[in-house]
Amino acid sequence: MSGHNKWAKIKHKKAATDAAKGRVYTRLIKEITLAARMGGGDESGNARLRKAILDAKAANMPASNVERAIKKGTGELEGVNYEEVAYEGYGPGGVAIIAELITDNKNRAVSEIRHIFSKHGGNLASAGAVSWKFDKKGIIAVAPEGRSEDDVLMLALDAGAEDVKYDPESTEILTAPSDLETVKSALEKENVKIEKAEVGMYPKDTVKVEGKEAEQLLKLLDAIEEHDDIQKVYSNYDIDVDVMAQMSEA
Repeated sequence: MSGHNKWAKIKHKKAATDAAKGRVYTRLIKEITLAARMGGGDESGNARLRKAILDAKAANMPASNVERAIKKGTGELEGVNYEEVAYEGYGPGGVAIIAELITDNKNRAVSEIRHIFSKHGGNLASAGAVSWKFDKKGIIAVAPEGRSEDDVLMLALDAGAEDVKYDPESTEILTAPSDLETVKSALEKENVKIEKAEVGMYPKDTVKVEGKEAEQLLKLLDAIEEHDDIQKVYSNYDIDVDVMAQMSEA
């Protein structure tokens, strides 16, 4: 399995702090507000808003925060005018990185993201410079819970998935974006534990990084993810799991 999912799991276990929760809430509020502005405040007719509300519930966000964010998006309450933007660049070792943001100031955001890249040995690139290295996929992370690779593969393919990246702790199941919900529902009926399900960018191949480059790369990714406007970060690195675990303990 490529390293990005492993690192996300390690960090999730490590970063259950108030500050981390605050960043999650901020990102969810922005997503809910933007989804409501773009598709209306009725979740039954707005799939993006429905997904954002489900994510907010999973994060134990108070319902009042969700309602306020929706009203700001629909204009019932005064709010900030958010925009979506994506920046592409390269990290140490030539690793491709895509950073997706929701921001109220694109000029400020690009300046800050450029600074983060350069500070940690990377560089911001032009639009399209690295996105061709990724495919848009439905990505479902599941806990095999003792199921073998063959068992998970059979369940996933029967449900309509395209591919499986097996790991005994957390397996990634890939689907066509339009098939994400159908496959997720089919897996849930088979009592497969779903850890995450979303449409995102999945790398076509990975770049192996080691030593100081690996350490510098993970510091860069951490710094990007801690930016207030960041929603999602995608990369195509592959780092030894033991190295990542040691770094998380440092």
